[in-house]
Amino acid sequence: MSVARYLHTASTLADGYVLVAGGEANYTTYLNSAELYNPSTGTWTTTGNMGVAREEHTASTLTNGLVLVTGGQSSNGVYLNSAELYNPSTGNWTTTGNMSVARFWHTSSTLANGSVLVTGGFGSSGGYNNAELYNPSTGTWVTTGSMSIARCRHKATTLANGLVLVTGGNYNGYTNSAELYNPSTGTWATTGSMSVARASHTASTLANGLVLVAGGTYNGFSALNSAELYNPSTGTWTTTGNLSVARYYHIASTLANGSVLVVGGSNNGDYRNSAELYNPSTGIWTTTGNLSIARYEHTATTLANGQVLVAGGLGSSGILNSAELY
Repeated sequence: MSVARYLHTASTLADGYVLVAGGEANYTTYLNSAELYNPSTGTWTTTGNMGVAREEHTASTLTNGLVLVTGGQSSNGVYLNSAELYNPSTGNWTTTGNMSVARFWHTSSTLANGSVLVTGGFGSSGGYNNAELYNPSTGTWVTTGSMSIARCRHKATTLANGLVLVTGGNYNGYTNSAELYNPSTGTWATTGSMSVARASHTASTLANGLVLVAGGTYNGFSALNSAELYNPSTGTWTTTGNLSVARYYHIASTLANGSVLVVGGSNNGDYRNSAELYNPSTGIWTTTGNLSIARYEHTATTLANGQVLVAGGLGSSGILNSAELY
């Protein structure tokens, strides 16, 4: 990439390019820059800058092809409620409606009806349990039902039945709880709890409809190697094979063959360059080729050609601009 960055976002566009936006460059400089990766040439080009520099924001690709960026944190620890849209046709960003609450460490999920659900996070009032919906047709936000507890660094996964599963997180302690958002009613319902409390984990939807949760941390420093599966039909969790290496701040990508690739991460300051594959048929993890550079808080994007693009992150030498393909 043209700029070293971590705590950024990466979004796949309709033309197959990958849009990387924002992040942090040197622990004090927050970025408003964005760039595009061309899978055909393996090269990066800069594109329009966001209106606001931000890190730990979210990015959601809308059904109209635009990319919605929400919230995050900016210079001097300012929490953001602003949102903006990237137009791949022009390479420009435009501001859109503000969220009702400034937040980072939140989640955003594109729903079947095209709306975007934002949940939880952290802001000036502490951790949030509230949620809101973005309407791409009007560019406005409306509040919706609140979660049962405040969550930061949790994960949100859209299920095949249209519900959104929120798992784990931390605020006033780490939680193993999970809950479901129903877009039809705008309400939340608790569902089965994970066997282990965790935050900064990954959650991946498998081809069979189950959700695989892997790794994370239970205290902010020490990592977990455990993994478990959520069954939407029963609302219950079952343990599955352990990761070979405990990790959090890693990334998980679902591959075309149905396997899940987990890459990088950290454990108590130890940066990971290792990668491993989960086989849903056997419930077993196997190690695969290592990254050339250990990193965490990077991004990983599955390309149309089946490869996985890993970009940026933080490593032992500092913030990275390097990218590699699996």
